[in-house]
Amino acid sequence: MIIRPGQESDRPFLRTLFLRARKISWPWMNSSEWQLEDFDAATLDEQLWVADIDGHRAGFASVWESDNFLHNLFVDPDFQGRGVGHALLEKVQSTFTSTGALKCLVQNEHALQFYLRHGWQQEAQGISPDGDYWLMHYRLA
Repeated sequence: MIIRPGQESDRPFLRTLFLRARKISWPWMNSSEWQLEDFDAATLDEQLWVADIDGHRAGFASVWESDNFLHNLFVDPDFQGRGVGHALLEKVQSTFTSTGALKCLVQNEHALQFYLRHGWQQEAQGISPDGDYWLMHYRLA
């Protein structure tokens, strides 16, 4: 597995991955209006990191670098359980210049447990159009 910066040529694949992974990971949400192009808005002006396994884009993360904010981390459902999320998260954390932050939907228990296992801490709870979320921080050692 290689973690590399995203490229424009990744966009069609990552659009599909983003749509499919959200539908599977967030079954409580109404996905009827989600589109492939949602990826473009969700990652605009962010640093993209792509997990590449033998030429297959197995996952991605996007970061607002100026805020050390992990905005998206999605793994292709066919590649879950293979360390893709772990590798992407380690790469993202290695780029932080101070405390990292992310928002994790409260209903996304699987993701919450993933971040807690990797040293993230729940700091506060908030409300968004997608539902209640945990604000989580990752403090550099």
